Amino acid sequence: MSSTTPSFLVIGGGIGGLAAALALAQDGHDVRVLERAPEFTEVGAGLQVGPNASRVLERLGVLDAVTATAFFPNHLAIRDAMSGERLVSLKTGDAFQQRFGHRYFVAHRADLHHALLTACRDSGRVELLPGKEVVEVQPQHPGALVRCADGSVHSTGALVGADGLRSRVRRLLVGDAEPVDSGYVAYRGTVPIEELAGIGGLREPDSMVIWAGPGLHLVQYPVRRGELCNQVATFDTRRYTQHVGDHGAQLRAAFAATCADVRAGIALMNSSRRWPLFDRPPVTGWSRDGITLVGDAAHPMLQYLAQGACQAIEDSVALADRVAAHPGDPRAAFAAFEALRAPRTARVQTTARTWGEVLHVDGIGAHLRDALAAHQAEDDYGVVDWLYGFDAAGTTNAARQAPDTAHCDPAPDTALHTTREIPA
Repeated sequence: MSSTTPSFLVIGGGIGGLAAALALAQDGHDVRVLERAPEFTEVGAGLQVGPNASRVLERLGVLDAVTATAFFPNHLAIRDAMSGERLVSLKTGDAFQQRFGHRYFVAHRADLHHALLTACRDSGRVELLPGKEVVEVQPQHPGALVRCADGSVHSTGALVGADGLRSRVRRLLVGDAEPVDSGYVAYRGTVPIEELAGIGGLREPDSMVIWAGPGLHLVQYPVRRGELCNQVATFDTRRYTQHVGDHGAQLRAAFAATCADVRAGIALMNSSRRWPLFDRPPVTGWSRDGITLVGDAAHPMLQYLAQGACQAIEDSVALADRVAAHPGDPRAAFAAFEALRAPRTARVQTTARTWGEVLHVDGIGAHLRDALAAHQAEDDYGVVDWLYGFDAAGTTNAARQAPDTAHCDPAPDTALHTTREIPA
């Protein structure tokens, strides 16, 4: 990088931070990325990528690199975790691609992160600094002065906080309470497909399957060209307090009454590490005076729509486009960025919460869910148009097919209010 004072400073070198840096760099801006870890890596296993994110990855020039080792399921299916019965399915083949322009695919998080990291390095405009734990962010109107634990100081007129759920930059802008603990936890990991299939634990090897049950679910889908199966086991810890302190016993107890397919998958889960599931209610006010937020720092959401990374990816080009529309004025650009993105991401956040309730419902609620799902056609894509048909410019799939309709309201059922919090 030629300049010692970059146009933009990004805190956080995860998927959201790197995507934002890359989008800005491709528009001719110098960007510095501060990452607290000693190297740029991504923690986790599998990742689901909808067409709304694929469009952005294509624009950023990394889609081919990501999909080189990805897996393209033929269905998104939900099965009953107790009986094994298939409840509903959505085809994701040719008709899906024709509708949305891209297939639904699943990949390893590390593969996506590596593709973004490589593209940032190759751009010649992104300076990547690992080992930079930010300890202070001081506003300087516009922008901020950032101090790191190693004593380094970074000044910028345009700061992008991509520093996750407990963002230090968010604390400066929004100052809200601690994240909301849902009571649920997730265990994540990959296992060889042959090992899982060998014990009868892979009912639909060509699909992304959610096994839904009372207060629990298991997600399974292939990654790395179908060589591995990614598994995510999620359950409500409040139902199993007798096993507090013994994660393995709690995991086994949660899934003990599930069908043989699910129990086979759980038997292969590594219980040494788990992720408590947090989110926050949607808010406004996360862009001010040359400082803005992207990804989980701006709009942390529960995992149930598989949109956390996808929304961070959408943020990247929306941010770059607003910067291009307001040259030399990051304050105006960031304000316009939030105005565009807040309604969209608020709807995804609140819908993710609702979808978690739908997956985990018990009793008569489960029977009603299953009865409604039975009437859902496999090619009825209207139910996901709002999610997959949306692009980062604020245009829906229908609007792209009929240009005269221009822009639509990305969240017609979620109004922004003058208060900071957007009601769920």
